[in-house]
Amino acid sequence: MSRKIILGFDDSESAKSALAFAASLAKNEGAELVVAHVLEWSPYSFLTPEELEERHKRRKEELDRAEKAVVGPVVDELKKQGVNASMVLRYGHISETLCDIIKEHGASQIVIGRNGHSSLSSRLFGSVAGGLAQVAPVPVTIVP
Repeated sequence: MSRKIILGFDDSESAKSALAFAASLAKNEGAELVVAHVLEWSPYSFLTPEELEERHKRRKEELDRAEKAVVGPVVDELKKQGVNASMVLRYGHISETLCDIIKEHGASQIVIGRNGHSSLSSRLFGSVAGGLAQVAPVPVTIVP
């Protein structure tokens, strides 16, 4: 079984730096790089059945857009560079969902950027990088 590295990617400048680092690491080690993009949402909404159906439809549309505009082009470019790459797109709490992805893929490491797109929420609730460093089941590399 080959080594797998998860890259938490949100298309921020910090994530792009993490991408370059993770791609180099994966290529040098012959590891598979799994590019993971998590769209955050709150499970604490009290919605009618019609609203839930509409929410599910919007989630699917957002995941499709993220695949086509954010993650798909990154994975295609990685493959052109000779990196064994794949993608995972999910909805959920970012740190928890990344931990789930790590476990599902049997990854041995996760690489993330220090700052993502959620600057206001990170000031209020703590950064994804800081939270992930505390709960991840594997080593976390935080790239500035």
